[in-house]
Amino acid sequence: MNWRRWFFEWQYWFGKPRWDTNVTPPEVVAYIESTSARGRALDLGCGTGTNSIFLAQHGFEVVAVDFSRKAIARARDKARRARVAIDFYVADVTRLDFLNTSFDFLLDVGCLHGIEPAHRTRYAEHLARLTRAGAVFMLYAFAPLPPDAPRPRLRPRSVGITEEQVRALFAAHFDVERVQHGTERGERASAWYWLRRR
Repeated sequence: MNWRRWFFEWQYWFGKPRWDTNVTPPEVVAYIESTSARGRALDLGCGTGTNSIFLAQHGFEVVAVDFSRKAIARARDKARRARVAIDFYVADVTRLDFLNTSFDFLLDVGCLHGIEPAHRTRYAEHLARLTRAGAVFMLYAFAPLPPDAPRPRLRPRSVGITEEQVRALFAAHFDVERVQHGTERGERASAWYWLRRR
């Protein structure tokens, strides 16, 4: 188990991770409620399944992936209690070879920005393979910390991705339709991206 997986497993086993709010982001709610388009949805880095459940409750057939066994166990329990059917998988989002169907909507709330840069191309290739023309991909990601910013003790490398890196990573198959910059809890630069598969 690499340090990233260990860190997330530890967080889910021994506490309530600060990112696990049990609230679907208003940007996701607004988008889903603004469109009648439904179909198959893929939730990447789904955590305990809050957004997966929201999508299922709004008419999507949902597949959800996270590499934390504890998070997926909690997600399955939450989905049972919510009485929605979701296919949850314990898996690495850069190794999605086991998925072979096309999706209409993709969601990543805080997963891509933590992937090692060397593995991000594989992530993008899977998303291109798994989407049909017109599919929408909503991505939320932190920007990198400034070079002089102190590094958290449990995260020895910088986590984050720039807008330029997002555009370059997906340029071969997706158009970036909108970007909304902001901050996470008023502390960390972040952005929402809306991309569409060509």
